Amino acid sequence: MPDAEVSDRELRERLTVILRSAPMLMRVLSVARHLCLPDWLVFSGAVYQPVLNQLTGRPLDYGIKDYDLAYFDPSDLSYEAENAVIRRVKAAFDEPLRAMVEVRNQARVHLWFEAKFGEPYAPLSCTAEALERFASATFAVGVRLESDDRLHIEAPFGLADLFALRVVPNPYRKTVGFDRASADVRRRWPEVGIMTSAVQNR
Repeated sequence: MPDAEVSDRELRERLTVILRSAPMLMRVLSVARHLCLPDWLVFSGAVYQPVLNQLTGRPLDYGIKDYDLAYFDPSDLSYEAENAVIRRVKAAFDEPLRAMVEVRNQARVHLWFEAKFGEPYAPLSCTAEALERFASATFAVGVRLESDDRLHIEAPFGLADLFALRVVPNPYRKTVGFDRASADVRRRWPEVGIMTSAVQNR
């Protein structure tokens, strides 16, 4: 599989170049690094949307509504503990990022997910595992800025679909949210193709 390995490495390098060119995202990553949250990642639209924008000739921050900052702390699953982290993170940012950075402890997502989204959600073992539960494999990309300024990338399904402008379902977990999420992406980026699971697994 040497060709696949080279391709994945090249796509990770391309992703790194694109994300480093997004000042707002890099600001979020830089501040998050100094906050020293346990097992943290920035993921979701803040990471995959700059790629869609770069590939379709749009400004890199087009369509980005928020920055999802995830961390994993199983030592205290109370809402109060998570809320204290939320307040600390907000205090670290100026506007507009103060209102745009959304923080969640991934260790407690299973406590509220089903009530909010109507789907069961087993407890996670780490932040990166959350990516494997996303509605689309295309969206499942997370990044962290390391102490040596290296951009660490988590992409359990790879990056090929993202760079091919394909939104594909999660092959591990069918979710009721895929149709809504993919339609929302298609509305903002009409160049994107939406693949069904039947086509994906052909």
